[in-house]
Amino acid sequence: MTETDPTTAAAVNAPLDDNGERLITHLRHVDLAVPDYDKQLQFYTETWGLKAETTDEGISFLAAEGSPENYSVRLRRADEKRLDLISFGAATAEDVDRMAQRLASGGVSLVSEPDKLQTPGGGYGFRFFDIDGRTVEISSDVAVRQHRKIEEGESIPVKLSHVVINGPEPERTVAFYEKYMKFALSDTLASPHMGEVMWFMRTNPAHHSLAIARGPHVSLHHASFEMRGIDEYMRGTGRLMRAGARKIWGPGRHMAGNNTFSYFFDPHGNTVEYTTELENLDEDSWHPHIYDFSDPEVTDQWGTANPMNELVAKESFNDPDRGVFVAPPV
Repeated sequence: MTETDPTTAAAVNAPLDDNGERLITHLRHVDLAVPDYDKQLQFYTETWGLKAETTDEGISFLAAEGSPENYSVRLRRADEKRLDLISFGAATAEDVDRMAQRLASGGVSLVSEPDKLQTPGGGYGFRFFDIDGRTVEISSDVAVRQHRKIEEGESIPVKLSHVVINGPEPERTVAFYEKYMKFALSDTLASPHMGEVMWFMRTNPAHHSLAIARGPHVSLHHASFEMRGIDEYMRGTGRLMRAGARKIWGPGRHMAGNNTFSYFFDPHGNTVEYTTELENLDEDSWHPHIYDFSDPEVTDQWGTANPMNELVAKESFNDPDRGVFVAPPV
């Protein structure tokens, strides 16, 4: 069993008092606490290709050049590695308030009430613990960053594409995000001997901005960054390999989402991915698939990646997150 806040544990079964409208628009950023801050900052800027827009002693806000979000990754110096926060956007302050009310009425633990945000770009938002104890932020009215079109051949991220999280009771986590955040299921990965192991969830036509994987403990599975196109994706993959970054899996193309993949470790063992061409769905007509990942074409349509096996899968389990049900200081 995962560590559980009793008020949050009851949330999946609590009735809702609103109409269940989807209020989340998109993924904003992922925030990481890291012990070796200087090494991580160097990796994410000089190697991975993000830009340090705002830095202070022991904290940095890193932007993807092609994204209007003020930052896609926030790094914080800490004694212990953890996933600090996942942030999602809402269209209006009224929607933020409605989300807070929806969660609170279901017994979900709010970390903060809706208020002005003090992070770059400002805005209006609040934070809460999801059913596994991750801190999640929802915000609106964040200032748009001056961004630019990524040019042909530039092998740097355009934007943060999606985040995948691990948990030992993923069916419960999926139910939580479906009920309160109104994420829709796009596809599921399963196999005859392991059952269902990963759920791809969307909050807009993009195939997934969040995925939930079965793992031995609560942790970050990976954060994925969209590249300009196939050429830029391959150039980025090669650049990381030449820089000595440890490649876990790829390059290849998944069947669920139809997106390309190259997975690498950052210096502290968090998995990060370069991807491109994530599928956009017609939500009115889409029906979720259950893909058997024991079929090699499901994991990699191209057949170019190293085979998916138990050793590759375990690489993405990550270390147990010691920060569950503990709000980050920033």
